[in-house]
Amino acid sequence: MKKYLIFRSDRIGDFLLTAILIKSIKRNNPDSHITIVGSTKNYTYIKSFHNVDQVFLLKNHFFYKIKFILKMRKYSYDYIIVHDEKNRSLLLSKFCNYKTRVVIDETSNFSYIDKIKKILSILNYDFIEQDLDFLNNRNYLNNKVNKEFTLFHFDEKWIFNDYITSYKNIEPSEYQLKKFVESIYLKTNKNLIITTGIKTPPKLNNVIKDINNSNITLLSNITFNDLESLVVKSCLVISCHGAISHIASAKNIRQIDIIDFKKLEFYRLWTRHFRNHNFVYRKNFDELANDIYKLL
Repeated sequence: MKKYLIFRSDRIGDFLLTAILIKSIKRNNPDSHITIVGSTKNYTYIKSFHNVDQVFLLKNHFFYKIKFILKMRKYSYDYIIVHDEKNRSLLLSKFCNYKTRVVIDETSNFSYIDKIKKILSILNYDFIEQDLDFLNNRNYLNNKVNKEFTLFHFDEKWIFNDYITSYKNIEPSEYQLKKFVESIYLKTNKNLIITTGIKTPPKLNNVIKDINNSNITLLSNITFNDLESLVVKSCLVISCHGAISHIASAKNIRQIDIIDFKKLEFYRLWTRHFRNHNFVYRKNFDELANDIYKLL
């Protein structure tokens, strides 16, 4: 049995790329034992994956890193893969016991899927298209939504002062948002479920209160696992690019992904392997809405 230690001490969306790598390793070597080093942002989510055998939490504090090194000295691995490309992971991995350490060249212009293929070639494994289906063994027992629906994810990325202010402002007024929500429902002729991030923007609450339509539902303050379960049962996802985009692609769900034009090449590195993927650029809200309507 070969043992793998993979560093992924960043966010959920980043881990979803590593989930492709894990699926590939397990397909090539079903008896492999895979341990992930996660962060406070993705640790709980990683633990919900059945093909991950063990998860260690790495906190970004000096004394915690010392404790981490002392703990890791008790284990031995055939391969260590630094998949998060972080300096702390590069340093800490050197203190672990391993036969081979695989480090990704973060300066390269390879897409992330090409980097995964490169790692697999070092491991003498192959990559197949089915490795992109890394969510096939997930449990979605808590999702009681049965009717076909469109999912509109309205999180902090739509609110100018809550996101990266150098990006194009796409924040709608309450009137614009109400018109947009009602238009999506009418144009798709399907139920509409609206989800949010950690906190629900007040204007969205106001809009939902003003809409008298039982086929339009707001679900706020849900876990990422619950959000994932909604994505996989939807027929269309509309969202600003993030972890939700990776979920839609993994399940081959049609999506409209909203990105910033200035970061186009960056997004291409992340999304080259995406399936059923359409994207539009961040613009003033009325123009953005019209671009989205064209894709419905």
